[in-house]
Amino acid sequence: MTFLKLFFISILLWVSACAPKKVEMPAVEQQSIDIVLAERRSIERIDAAMSVIFEKADSEMQGDAVLDIARDGNLHMKVYTLGILAMDLISKNGLVKSTPKLDMRKTAILTRGIRDSLFWWDLTDFTVQEENDHLILQNATRQVVLDRSTLLPQKQRISFDDGKQLTVIYDNPAQAEGLWYQSRMRIELSRYAVILTVNEISFNRKE
Repeated sequence: MTFLKLFFISILLWVSACAPKKVEMPAVEQQSIDIVLAERRSIERIDAAMSVIFEKADSEMQGDAVLDIARDGNLHMKVYTLGILAMDLISKNGLVKSTPKLDMRKTAILTRGIRDSLFWWDLTDFTVQEENDHLILQNATRQVVLDRSTLLPQKQRISFDDGKQLTVIYDNPAQAEGLWYQSRMRIELSRYAVILTVNEISFNRKE
């Protein structure tokens, strides 16, 4: 009986140790939005390893992605499914090459959508409005809604010349290299959606 009790206690302790811990992000209300934006503007490139889910209508495809993306939108993204390379996407100076070939909506999500989602602070000629528990940063093509207490993005809308809008929903605050960020992003455009969950991330700053 004593052995069984010790065995079950050890199992409970092991399960408790392995259970995911909720990350509590400290409020940063005392900081101004200018300070929060300024400490991010030196970031020139982001490297990330992510889990990715592609959704379309009632179907979905899951995989693991490796991403190298620069502030100017140049990127290289590889997506693996069951360890096999399923997609290789390169965007450089506005020219996009991918294997397999992607349609325009999926290309928009995986290029401008990912770029603006990660570099959400990279806005020009924008205004700041207060609305209840949120701060809204807005210019002619983008609207970023920040949680007022954490100054992290909760939602973003990106407008295209053809009138379509891309929507980004953020959650799961995490921290890397002393910087808080949202580790989960759902990017939607028309009937397509891509869900990115960051597993590892590195922020490369200009020297």
